[in-house]
Amino acid sequence: MRFDSATISPKDAYALLISTIVPRPIAWVTTLDAQGRSNLAPFSFFTGVASRPPLLCLSVGQRRVDGAMQPKDTLANIQATGEFVVNIPSVIHAEAVNQSATELPPGTSELEAMQLPTLPSVYIKPPRVASCKVQLECKLDQLVWLGKPAMQALVIGEIVCFHVDDALWSETLGGVDPLALDPLSRLGGKAFGTTGQAIALERPDWLASGFSAHIARDKASK
Repeated sequence: MRFDSATISPKDAYALLISTIVPRPIAWVTTLDAQGRSNLAPFSFFTGVASRPPLLCLSVGQRRVDGAMQPKDTLANIQATGEFVVNIPSVIHAEAVNQSATELPPGTSELEAMQLPTLPSVYIKPPRVASCKVQLECKLDQLVWLGKPAMQALVIGEIVCFHVDDALWSETLGGVDPLALDPLSRLGGKAFGTTGQAIALERPDWLASGFSAHIARDKASK
């Protein structure tokens, strides 16, 4: 099958995006509005983009309110305060993540409605979801509007503090054990994904194996 982006509908393009670019990590984002009211929402157009300084990005769209398009609460809050927390949900959070995707009236706190315990952040004001094993305190680095017309905002944030549960740390890996984290991921449609099993592969050393020399000889012979 072939789908040309110039001829398919935005709805079909979106369906293809979310069902082919899988699995996608989930950013469970906590923010505060200008009045200090909290908000929690999941986003799966999300990834890390740099390490010096550590940067991540998430794409946030708009929603229709009283017939007009307005920024989602998460985006409006980040624009107002420049701060947000990316909580990394585990599989045990699947139902809560799904519930928090429901659109509530602006200013309504999903954290309070769902009675989710929180922890204070160290460098920013938005709280962290206490039950998440990884929480990333972020400050807005830049915001880039995407689309024709521009309907989606790419939020690039600098991670100013990593919070990692001690039980996740692996000295062998030199970082977080993904199986211990058991992260929840997003698939197409209504589907969520789990990590299942991990495959460990050593990165090959082409110079040591003589592979690069073999390629050079092969090119020279042509």
